[in-house]
Amino acid sequence: MPQRDYDRVELVWPGKRSDVERVRLPFQTIERVNDARRSREGQPELASPEPLPDGWPNEWRNRLIWGDNKYILSSLLDEFAGKVDLIYIDPPFATGADFSYEVEIGDVTLEKLPGSIEELAYRDTWRDGMGSYCQMMYDRLIIANDLLAPTGSIYLHCDDTADAHLRMIMDTIFGTINFRNEISWKKYVGRKNNARNKFNTQHDLLILYAKSDNATFHGIMLPHSEKEIENEYKYVDEEGRKYRKSRGREYQLKGIEKRIYLDESPGRAVSSLWIEDGLQLNTSSSERVGYPTQKPEALLERIISASSNPGDLVMDFFAGSGTTLAAAEKLGRRWIGADLGRYAIHTARKRLLDIPGCRPFEVQNLGRYERQHWQGANAGERIGEYYGFILELYGARPVPGFAHLHGERAGRMVHVGATDAPVTNAELRAAMEECVDNGLAALDVLGWEWEMGLNPAGRDELAAHYGIDTHLYNIPREVMDTRAVDAGDVHFFELSVAEVGARVDGREATLELTGFIPALDDYMREKTEGKIARWSDWIDYWSVDYEYDGETFVNQWQAYRTRREPRLALRSDPHRYAPGAYTAVAKVIDIFGNDTTCEIAVTVE
Repeated sequence: MPQRDYDRVELVWPGKRSDVERVRLPFQTIERVNDARRSREGQPELASPEPLPDGWPNEWRNRLIWGDNKYILSSLLDEFAGKVDLIYIDPPFATGADFSYEVEIGDVTLEKLPGSIEELAYRDTWRDGMGSYCQMMYDRLIIANDLLAPTGSIYLHCDDTADAHLRMIMDTIFGTINFRNEISWKKYVGRKNNARNKFNTQHDLLILYAKSDNATFHGIMLPHSEKEIENEYKYVDEEGRKYRKSRGREYQLKGIEKRIYLDESPGRAVSSLWIEDGLQLNTSSSERVGYPTQKPEALLERIISASSNPGDLVMDFFAGSGTTLAAAEKLGRRWIGADLGRYAIHTARKRLLDIPGCRPFEVQNLGRYERQHWQGANAGERIGEYYGFILELYGARPVPGFAHLHGERAGRMVHVGATDAPVTNAELRAAMEECVDNGLAALDVLGWEWEMGLNPAGRDELAAHYGIDTHLYNIPREVMDTRAVDAGDVHFFELSVAEVGARVDGREATLELTGFIPALDDYMREKTEGKIARWSDWIDYWSVDYEYDGETFVNQWQAYRTRREPRLALRSDPHRYAPGAYTAVAKVIDIFGNDTTCEIAVTVE
């Protein structure tokens, strides 16, 4: 089809870049959920009791990915280019958007502010005006278009703040000829507020584009309402059947009465105006998980039902509380979800686990590979430059002449973990031994990741052995964001402490949580002071891998709080072992989404 003049219209903003960075990085699987261990023959075994839909690929596991979707999308290209059947996204679109969320501590509900990495990436995107927001969305939508299958569609959720800009960007990327609908859905019942200088806004928008004329679409019919039946199907025939008379002009001209019976009518076709009560979400809904921008599952169920088939692949790379993933799971679709927020990933995982018969899924990130890419581009290829960068952010000075000690701050030596590997027990021992050899008494260890089971409890054992006062600190993801660095929003936090014990009875063992100390920043320490009745109130979720293989944590049992059931089980189900020595691992996640692990030795006679 020849290009028309208005097809060449495009949106321009200051500093617009048309070249999109496509960094392909491998994914790290950090947890497998609802996934049984491999059989003795090495074949994967799925734990889900539900039969898989027709066309479901062998060994498929849904994917929940934590990280920057700019890198996640491009890293998915090699495997999924042209294979995603439906994309739904609900990106931040309001300059004053609130990305805080609610957390419950015992009987108290508190507002948790977003982490600085989320705040900088989302809310602060607007500090440079609409142009930076448009560039952020342009970069991601370009790759989203490459991921869409020929029969695919994309729904973008927004309000009138950015609607005009996003429409023009999507026209440029997907083509004006592939625009299908701008859908208005009523999100509030009644009046939300009393605006003084405009009409109250009670709706949001869904912008729908298809990849091609062959895009999957199923018209949706709704049952007739009582009002429709009363006003439309007001005639009754001799058999008592309700009907309406056709409004077709050809029948009126011929004087023929064409009857359309209620019991034969497929219902009312859904238009682009969605005002049904079932699509509205009020604060008392049982779906609520504490996110102010959470959307109702009914809305996503309609979208997924209209534009995909069972077994199709659905993607949401602004996954938030996981509504898209939950709806896709219930409708028998495969899914990939991604979000920058650690708490969002945790919330989505809990929500999915609450679905009966939830199919196996993996929790992934780009981890060490993203950090390596960042190091080469920002912190220097040479290891000394990287150490210097981290030490400066930590407020320490470099100290040369040591093998395992890289800096010093306030009389304490500092060891910096590498970007491409977790800090190990052997690494911690080596740093402590070097302190002993040089008459040094205090050590801070900074790490991106930690060897499974290396936590403050294990540190204390080593510290007592070597006589070194040692603290373990997480290197926060914020160090990879230049805006966070420039704004001074980089904070190092100590690891949480989880105490877990094992009770062995014959060939069965039960794990029990016996204590927990969370890592808190100053803000949350002030907010929670005096509100904690017991240590377990800090814990939102914990899970167990009874037979950890040293590589990937397999979630074999879990307990978590919900609004419906706020109590947390502190003792796991018993697990039956064959005789031998095993390593069990407990993963504990606090109410803010931060996790820590604890290794437990289990010996069965």
